[in-house]
Amino acid sequence: MLTILGFTMIATFLVLIMLKKMSPIAALVLIPALFCVFVGKGAKLGDYVIDGVTSLAPTAAMLMFAIVYFGVMIDVGLFDPIVRGILKFCKADPLRIVVGTAVLAAIVSLDGDGSTTFMITVSAMYPLYKRLKMSLVVMTGVAAMANGVMNTLPWGGPTARAATALKLDASDIFVPMIPALAVGLLGVLALSYVLGRRERKRLGVLTLDEVLEPETETVLVGAGAGASGDGAAAVAKKAARTGGSGSGTGSGADADLPEADDDFQGLDPHRATLRPKLYWFNALLTVTLLTAMIMEWLPIPVLFLLGAALALTVNFPHMPDQKARLGAHAENVLNVSGMVFAAAVFTGVLQGTGMVDHMSKWLVSNIPDGMGPHMALVTGVLSIPLTYFMSNDGFYFGVLPVLAEAGQAHGVSSLEIARASLVGQPLHMSSPLVPAVYVLVGMAKVEFGDHTRFVVKWAALTSLVVLGAGILFGII
Repeated sequence: MLTILGFTMIATFLVLIMLKKMSPIAALVLIPALFCVFVGKGAKLGDYVIDGVTSLAPTAAMLMFAIVYFGVMIDVGLFDPIVRGILKFCKADPLRIVVGTAVLAAIVSLDGDGSTTFMITVSAMYPLYKRLKMSLVVMTGVAAMANGVMNTLPWGGPTARAATALKLDASDIFVPMIPALAVGLLGVLALSYVLGRRERKRLGVLTLDEVLEPETETVLVGAGAGASGDGAAAVAKKAARTGGSGSGTGSGADADLPEADDDFQGLDPHRATLRPKLYWFNALLTVTLLTAMIMEWLPIPVLFLLGAALALTVNFPHMPDQKARLGAHAENVLNVSGMVFAAAVFTGVLQGTGMVDHMSKWLVSNIPDGMGPHMALVTGVLSIPLTYFMSNDGFYFGVLPVLAEAGQAHGVSSLEIARASLVGQPLHMSSPLVPAVYVLVGMAKVEFGDHTRFVVKWAALTSLVVLGAGILFGII
């Protein structure tokens, strides 16, 4: 019974948000609360929610202060040279922009933190997508998939969890998987190329002169004046000349891509928040912060709390300026932290009522006996949906040991099982239970349902590419 209710609850949530019948926050709170009553444990709802909030509170704190920190770094101009370099490479070509999104997300993912990756990637690429009226779900989808592949780094989380759960060395799991993961990343780049060609066909190729209007020579994301109506008209005219729609609406193969809205937010290269004299201080502070994260000198929430406080104090020593910067980023902070605490209700009910345990045991018990010698393949296939519907902790500490035990009974090593368990990460990064995805869609101003509808099929395909490469190379 709990198994059926668990799957039904998840399906109900996904259907309602994809059909836009409920907002993600409302769905994350109300649907699990209703199903908790159906299970007959409504009286314990408070305990489940508190447990969920307690477990996710450090993540919410990390996201809150990370948004403030990177928001301040964007305000003071730390990423301006990076964005100018990307703009120069992309040359207002939708194909190059989409591929550049994947490359940038993959590079930034080396720090092992999805939220940081999405904040930097969106900050750099959002203005280009907006100015060219490109589909924003292409940006969020490509960034999520690139980060999902790179999330398998030993310091990214899943590999460490698998190693801990099965008492293995993380390097023994990750290093042999590098060829398969490299193929997965190449798959993301190939997909980016295909999606970029679709966007190029829809919109055409602009010149830098047409993209960079005189009043905004440097195109960056953040608080600032929007592009003029004349600028938008110029883009539309150019798109018409090159055969694109110019309006952001797709047709044919691109009909499922949502239209970008008309207002473009750009940063004035002469904005008052710039701190050119403190550029190297801010760069050193950011490098130190990322190094401390990788080396685990302090818990990540503490690092971002200290970093945000230091960045505000040094760059904006006057209290009114500090309040203004906090106010400028308050909307993002509220949206993301609110979503995380709402997700805590969902995860709290799933775990507290025992739905997760029953769902995982049902799946494992229904594996045919003939598949025993192929448990690594089974684990890889199961990791795709399970890491989407469950948290990484739930999958790696709850399900993976059971799969490993079943594999050992048929002569399949725990190392193979552990490697196969990493396959689902490209899809996992778009799971409604991953707080970082709300940073991605929130900063990109994309509806979570639109992102989900677009990315699921491509992310699942990327996971299968990794799995296929692992089998082909004899890794899994």
